[in-house]
Amino acid sequence: MSDLLINAKDINTFYGASHILRDLSFRVARGETIGLMGRNGMGKSTLLKSIMGLVKPRSGTVEIVGKPMTGRAPYEVAQLGIAYVPEGRGIFGNLSVIENLKMAARAGTRGQQDWTYERVLETFPRLQERLSHGGQQLSGGEQQMLTIGRALMTNPDVLILDEATEGLAPLIAREIWRICGLIRETGISSVIVDKNWKHVTQITDRNVILVKGQVVFEGSSDDLRAQPEVLEQHLGV
Repeated sequence: MSDLLINAKDINTFYGASHILRDLSFRVARGETIGLMGRNGMGKSTLLKSIMGLVKPRSGTVEIVGKPMTGRAPYEVAQLGIAYVPEGRGIFGNLSVIENLKMAARAGTRGQQDWTYERVLETFPRLQERLSHGGQQLSGGEQQMLTIGRALMTNPDVLILDEATEGLAPLIAREIWRICGLIRETGISSVIVDKNWKHVTQITDRNVILVKGQVVFEGSSDDLRAQPEVLEQHLGV
């Protein structure tokens, strides 16, 4: 099980009296790309926040590369190779594109430095054109590219993308999907949350659908496409 990078078991997470995640288990293996799906309010972001230490589960365990990390601080989870691109992007608006990228630069957990500043700019040519712009001057799509680029600068073992293309123009969304495919090819594990199941399943190895904080489907992209009734019932398509 040494290749199991994230192993969340029997997670129960609450917001006040609201029981959001219910005995939920979720795992990510090395080199695996996973689609995390479900309608709004079904627990996807809460699961990611529970893994990252942004929300503390009331019960259950979160292990990162075999180490118990339940409820530990987000920076401790990040130090173990987990990079998180939140739904709100979280860039530093008062810093330039260069500063946002270079502040995150570091070697990965195995000393890997595959994602350099130069490689990130080569992958995101639009950012190359806006190096001196402040984060607040970028469009939504450019901010998303910057956030992903900044996450890659940490040379992560797992990249978590919450709402990868939410609110983005179709042309920009296609660019984000292209980049997700490139990331997969490099061997970095990914967890992708997005409403566009067709795009998600083109690049994922495995897909998980949540309903009211519980897993109702888990299987390959081919398995999911072969069950249109599951898509219709749980994703509304």
